[in-house]
Amino acid sequence: MIGLIANPIRTSKSPMMHNTAFEALGLDYVYLVFEVDNSTLEDTVKGLRAMKVRGFNVSMPNKGPVIQYLDEITPSAQLCQAVNTVVNDNGKLIGTNTDGLGFMQACQDLSMDIIGKKITVLGAGGAATAVCMQAALDGVAEISIFNSNDKFFSAAESNADRINEKTSCKAKAFFLEDTDRLRSEIESSAMLVNATGCGFGVPKGPCLIPDKSFLREDLMVFDVVYSPEETALLSMAKEVGCKCSNGIPMMLRQGAAAFKLWTGKDMPLDAVQAALAEISNK
Repeated sequence: MIGLIANPIRTSKSPMMHNTAFEALGLDYVYLVFEVDNSTLEDTVKGLRAMKVRGFNVSMPNKGPVIQYLDEITPSAQLCQAVNTVVNDNGKLIGTNTDGLGFMQACQDLSMDIIGKKITVLGAGGAATAVCMQAALDGVAEISIFNSNDKFFSAAESNADRINEKTSCKAKAFFLEDTDRLRSEIESSAMLVNATGCGFGVPKGPCLIPDKSFLREDLMVFDVVYSPEETALLSMAKEVGCKCSNGIPMMLRQGAAAFKLWTGKDMPLDAVQAALAEISNK
């Protein structure tokens, strides 16, 4: 058994994606979802360990807090301070992070070239951290990180500090409420990434960008939210003429990396993409 622990979870496409892959390869696996937040996280991890599951995915809001309940985390997860994939190695729970790899592979698949360029990233949570760290490691030149002026802003500052200390990329953290700074940083960036859950599960829901005047035609826009497939941010980006993507390509690629860890086999991407397309067309 493979699981996913997150909250909210009801719109997740991961079960369809992985179960399609298991069926295509004739593997005796099943992927289930469990709505879990921080309040029940410890007991859930204990339960999954006791049931001897092969592994599980971790999503918001559990990517950081889950680390304390695992036996070991990989260097990538250590750098991100967030885990999105856990492998049960004969009772030893090992956490890693495939989100950043998924993002960078998706950018490559979509011909969104950000290597050697500057990007602006909204957010400092688990997904945002993974995106920033992998982008910095892979050769993005500069990252401007924006987060609300709240108790989580220290995470944005910490991410910028780690990037500056451990990579050749330059990073700075800014308050999201400073709209003048937000506008100027986006203007000098090749890509804007919404790496928060803003708009998740809400058709034409909220958006962290005040209006479309913050965007321009040659700006690339990547929203890690994959449900709805067109967020308010992407709707604005399309109006302006930006090259843009939702979070489905990233989800697919990070899922393929996790699939390989659990099964030792490559995910049949064609079968999974066909299933995703079928759902989208309904």
